[in-house]
Amino acid sequence: MHRLASLNIFCISFLLTGLSAAFDTVDHDILIDRLHHAFGFYGDVLSWITSFVTGRTQRVRVGSQYSKCFAVQYGVPQGNVLGPILFWLYTADVLVIAARHGVSVHSYAEDTQLYLHTPAINCEATFARLVACIDDIGLRMSSNRLKLNAEKTQFTYFGTSISLPKLTAPSLLPTVQSSIFFLQ
Repeated sequence: MHRLASLNIFCISFLLTGLSAAFDTVDHDILIDRLHHAFGFYGDVLSWITSFVTGRTQRVRVGSQYSKCFAVQYGVPQGNVLGPILFWLYTADVLVIAARHGVSVHSYAEDTQLYLHTPAINCEATFARLVACIDDIGLRMSSNRLKLNAEKTQFTYFGTSISLPKLTAPSLLPTVQSSIFFLQ
C-alpha cells in the first residue's frame, strides 16, 4: 500500500468561478426557451417573466444631459429577488456538467464553487477531472453568451504538507489565479 493512502490523508481541490458581466449578458430568447422547455414554465407565468426581462430601455445621464433611450437586448434586471433566480435557472446546466464529472458544486446567482475531496494519492488525477469539468462548463457558458473570466476565477488546493508535496497548481492551470494551502 502507498504511504499516503495508509495515512488516510486527503486533499481538497476548490475552484471559484468568475464570469464577465454575468447578469448583463443573459440572452432573453435562450432564457425564455430554457424556462419553457427545461423547467416547464408556460402560460401566464412565462408571459409575466418574458415581460419582466424584455422590452426594457436604458439611457445614460452625464450631469444634467441624457442620452437617447436604447432597447436592452440582453441581461436580467439586478437589485431584485427574481434576477438572481432567473440567472441561476439560465445557468442550471452547470450542475449537470459538474455531476457528469463527479464534481460537487455550490452555486448562487453568478457565483459558483466547484470542489472535490480525494485521497492525497489521487490529487493530480482529481485535478485533471476538475480541469476537464471547467473546460466543459466554459464551452457551455460560451454557447449561452457567458464568459468565464480567468482573472475572477480562483483555484485553491487544501491539504497537508504530506498530501501535496510536489503539486504546483500554477503550472497545471496557468490561466487561473491559484494557490496551495498546507493545513497543519
